[in-house]
Amino acid sequence: MPTDNKLYIPLGVKTEREIFAGFGRKQLFQAVIGTLCFCVIALLVFLVSRKIAFALVALVFGAVGSVMMTTKDQSNLSVVDQMQNIIRFLRGQKVYPCRFKTKWRRLE
Repeated sequence: MPTDNKLYIPLGVKTEREIFAGFGRKQLFQAVIGTLCFCVIALLVFLVSRKIAFALVALVFGAVGSVMMTTKDQSNLSVVDQMQNIIRFLRGQKVYPCRFKTKWRRLE
């Protein structure tokens, strides 16, 4: 009696609840932090230019940009995740010291 032991790997299963596709609670927290940073930038723009329109445009672009940068795509990575991976790679060891030894010695 042959048994069919195939491995079933489900696709598209999410580990956390999402607000919308690719955007969960962790991404919401990251987007809020990014938006708060852009609030400071918008305040500085307002203090320099004394025009509320420039500050509001900076704030809106910062909030929208924060959400876009933290939203995950089909590969389950966001721009922030990719930047973290690049930084982790750049900080890692790049030189692998080793000594070359020949397996077979030449007879001379």
